[in-house]
Amino acid sequence: MPYRARPYILHEASYRQLLDLKPNVAVLPWGATEAHNYHLPYGTDTIEATAMGELAVERANAQGARCVLLPTLPFGNNNQQLTQVATITMRTATQIQVVRDVAESLVKQGINRLVILNFHGGNEFKQIMRDVMLDVPIFIVQVHGYLTVPNLYEKMGLAAGTHADEFETSLIMHLTPEWVDLPSADKGEVTPYQLTKILSTPGLNILFEWASIAPSSGVGDPSNATPEKGRQIMDLLVNALVPALVELSQAKEGESPFFIRRWK
Repeated sequence: MPYRARPYILHEASYRQLLDLKPNVAVLPWGATEAHNYHLPYGTDTIEATAMGELAVERANAQGARCVLLPTLPFGNNNQQLTQVATITMRTATQIQVVRDVAESLVKQGINRLVILNFHGGNEFKQIMRDVMLDVPIFIVQVHGYLTVPNLYEKMGLAAGTHADEFETSLIMHLTPEWVDLPSADKGEVTPYQLTKILSTPGLNILFEWASIAPSSGVGDPSNATPEKGRQIMDLLVNALVPALVELSQAKEGESPFFIRRWK
């Protein structure tokens, strides 16, 4: 059998391949384990983050970058979905320790740039980045993979939604069609709620119990999803990220915005 390990995928690569690649950027895909309507796998966010990371790193390295893709983290912050069977959540305190441990490991090997490639709406790493960068000499970037193309729903003519909708269903139909049971899908309608002051005040943020507004966990009608739409969506998202990875890999420390704190 021919040797097919990709040198930019850490899970596959050999030590020899990594010594030759000399990566200076690590990309960490981050997903979740949660219900996605009745028709998509619990690993939807993890599948999407992994696929986007693999394509983005491959294309960036073809343009001169030296990126390596770390194994995907499958658990996100899902505190609001714990009433839905087999949902797994990871507290922010756990996430910060994971990021810190990864960052400290990388800098010991001279990899001083970390990109967190997130594909779960419940994950937010800004404060984590600030705290870890305060203690570890590394430059961290957060990317919400599903947001790299502005107005994508309008450009692609996708039905409005945010979870297990036409967007996500198309992606999974493209990536792992054998795990999509579209006939079982709910329409993804949101339970009406009364618009109160606490819901309508600008700048005010609250957290819903997810099942109370989305009984199937889906938000948005997936009926018109197709594998071809998923292929086009992934291609657009990846191509929007690639130039940033190339620039980050080729940047010299001290060139904006690539600054690393070093305390005397």
